[in-house]
Amino acid sequence: MTTIRIRWLDGADESLGLPHYATAGAAGADVRANFPLGKRRAGLVLRPGTRALVPTGLAIEIPEGFEAQLRPRSGLALKHGIMLANSPGTIDSDYRGPLGVIMLNAGDEDFHISHGDRVAQLVIAPVIIAEFQHSTELGPTQRGGGGFGSTGRG
Repeated sequence: MTTIRIRWLDGADESLGLPHYATAGAAGADVRANFPLGKRRAGLVLRPGTRALVPTGLAIEIPEGFEAQLRPRSGLALKHGIMLANSPGTIDSDYRGPLGVIMLNAGDEDFHISHGDRVAQLVIAPVIIAEFQHSTELGPTQRGGGGFGSTGRG
């Protein structure tokens, strides 16, 4: 198990709790919308085709050798067309600023985000640092340079 240190930002509603795994087998911990005091009642309306940065009230410390990924919640995507604009959103181990969720409404109707709503999942993953090396040739494969759809449909 890896420990992730979390700091509440000034004015955050700490009663919402820290990210939390909903079940024992969950890979992602639920992250909640945590609006500033003056916006808690109104929340945010995300109109079709628009995106917004939703605050979480958190800053996190990811250990070196790991990253945090913000991923969409499947129920919001299926039922409402709500996704994350940069999915997965990567939080690097050296970032200590506010954790925000860039939400996008790909649906047909306005979507209201209320204070305390679960808006994303936070997944902690190891990072492998690669060494990039120039080469004049790449090794052969059966697929070769075949691109999108080159291996057939479905």
